[in-house]
Amino acid sequence: MEVCTQFLISGRVQGVWFRATTQQTANRLGITGYAKNLPDGRVEVLACGEHDSVTELGEWLWQGSAHSDVKEIVIHQKGAQDRPNSFEIR
Repeated sequence: MEVCTQFLISGRVQGVWFRATTQQTANRLGITGYAKNLPDGRVEVLACGEHDSVTELGEWLWQGSAHSDVKEIVIHQKGAQDRPNSFEIR
């Protein structure tokens, strides 16, 4: 079953290659969507794909890049009709 999930990640996640490593992981898992920095210091990730793959990415987000330090992840389910064609860094 295909799902789209928004993750709002807090902690040390900007300026530590978090978005780039998220893109690499999403591409490996066949997930489309995006990762973008938010003005408040969080990173927003939209992940669309098979439920198990999106769940795996969500678990990976807690690890993040080598220099990140994730403190909190807020999760919102989104409609699959918003599914992008690739995974972008915004």
